[in-house]
Amino acid sequence: MCVNVSNAARRTHDRTGGQVYFPASQDTAGHGSGGVLPARRTASGRRYWLQPDLDRYLGRTAGERPRRTVCYCRVSSQAQRPDLKNQRRIVEEFAIAKGIANLEFIEEIGGGLNFKRPKFTALVDSVVADEVAMLVVAHKDRLARFGFELLQHLCRKHGSELLVLNTEKVSPEQEMVQDLMAITHCFSSRLDGLRNYRRALKEALK
Repeated sequence: MCVNVSNAARRTHDRTGGQVYFPASQDTAGHGSGGVLPARRTASGRRYWLQPDLDRYLGRTAGERPRRTVCYCRVSSQAQRPDLKNQRRIVEEFAIAKGIANLEFIEEIGGGLNFKRPKFTALVDSVVADEVAMLVVAHKDRLARFGFELLQHLCRKHGSELLVLNTEKVSPEQEMVQDLMAITHCFSSRLDGLRNYRRALKEALK
């Protein structure tokens, strides 16, 4: 199966394990006047293309790929979902004022202490792969509650501009309280585990 690359390459796609997936819809069938690129198949039969295949077909190097401008929005819980719209609105207004075009929004629900958020980790992978030209957040803790300086270093190292609007109203105090409670719970659990370990060690040494 082939697809019309001139159409498919413009479609929104997901990045999974370094592969570039395109929707398997009829409008991507290879019947146009443009060139066609043979599709690979997953075990389930889903069509996909590896990024290097597409680069070779389009006659470009990895450094010549269009780089993305991304805004990452996050809240900690479903109850705070309306705040995602608030973050998006603030960034959209800023983008319009500054003339920033083609802004891609990534919205996620997950705690700021959780570094295993799927969309967050995919975004970090994209930055490391030099795919992101600019990353915009309404407040730095939208990326992570701690470790922001490390993320800032990664962006700088890979030529991605990290733009933080520092809008305090998108950083709810209640969410910070929840994060602090999570930290307290984490360390108290470790202390309990340490006490149990000491108790078991004493028993073993008797």
